Amino acid sequence: MRALLLTGFPGFLGSALLPRLLARREGDEAFCLVQGRHLETARRRVDEIEAAHPHTAGRVRLVEGDITVPDLGLDPAHSDALAAVDEIWHLAAVYDLAVEEGLARRVNVEGTRNVLDFCATRPALQRLHHVSTCYVSGRYEGEFTEEHLDEGQTFLNHYEATKFDAEALVRTAMAGGLPATVYRPGIVVGDSTTGETQKYDGPYFLAAFLRRQLGVAIVPAVGDVDRVRVSLVPRDFVIDAMDVLSGLERSLGRTYALTDPAPPTVRELVDTFARHLGRRVVWARLPLGMTRVAVGHVPGAERLLGLPAEALDYFASPTTYSTGNTLADLEGTGLECPPFESYAGRLLDFMTHHPEVDSAAMV
Repeated sequence: MRALLLTGFPGFLGSALLPRLLARREGDEAFCLVQGRHLETARRRVDEIEAAHPHTAGRVRLVEGDITVPDLGLDPAHSDALAAVDEIWHLAAVYDLAVEEGLARRVNVEGTRNVLDFCATRPALQRLHHVSTCYVSGRYEGEFTEEHLDEGQTFLNHYEATKFDAEALVRTAMAGGLPATVYRPGIVVGDSTTGETQKYDGPYFLAAFLRRQLGVAIVPAVGDVDRVRVSLVPRDFVIDAMDVLSGLERSLGRTYALTDPAPPTVRELVDTFARHLGRRVVWARLPLGMTRVAVGHVPGAERLLGLPAEALDYFASPTTYSTGNTLADLEGTGLECPPFESYAGRLLDFMTHHPEVDSAAMV
């Protein structure tokens, strides 16, 4: 019997991806690497998955471990069972724009290095699937392609920098013969059909900011609102695309930007949210640097706005993203990223009906 190994469970993407992978690998098992403190949550998530997807029943095994330590912190007692692993999905990372450097480097970089070391001990390994991010681009000026990586760019935060370093490790291993595929999601939001999400960050900060204002919403314009594009992507498209692409022989060795090929401008994003919330928008042009310093350092400013200073940078980003590989290899499958305006209202409705969800990242 073959098996796959998944890191990043019970996270937002991993939880949705797991039943899809098991549907394609009939009869195989899935080992989910889980930190001890998340085991109880992981057990509940497995119960939910098995109830919703009967084909997964009895096929998911939780193994305690930690990507930040050598050998992934696995108990040697699991070594015989894990010998059957021929496919590894590496999703675990710290997804937090304000993460401090030490934690980001330990999880995103050293964690990826440890996963690569583990791959080297798997004689049956057919492929590593590495989930990166479009924002390995940093502050690249212009269109960042799926072939680009090290273009001399600078980075806005430790999240971007460490995800770049992690992908660079994977690319080096690929050049050395590691069979792998790299996926770069944009800013992942909720499900385009249900609006469901596991945390409110990114554009949700903007939605919260608009909701705080009554009637007329004064919105800071820290960049050109008609030129800057916000690379959003709903979770279901990311999951569907990774599921389909990972099953293609031609995807081996490829990198895929999983984001909207025609993302909304900042104005389109704000106007779409504002219409659904019944707000009229008044733009206030403000310099990015001064606004970022004020929001980040004036006591109470972030709480008042509901918008962290780090998020402001993405409303003045000079980067757009080519999705050429993704579009080419999904051609004929019927799978397309839905346009933002078609699901924006569902994101806001879910946010309204689920105030218990917050912006905290799972680490």
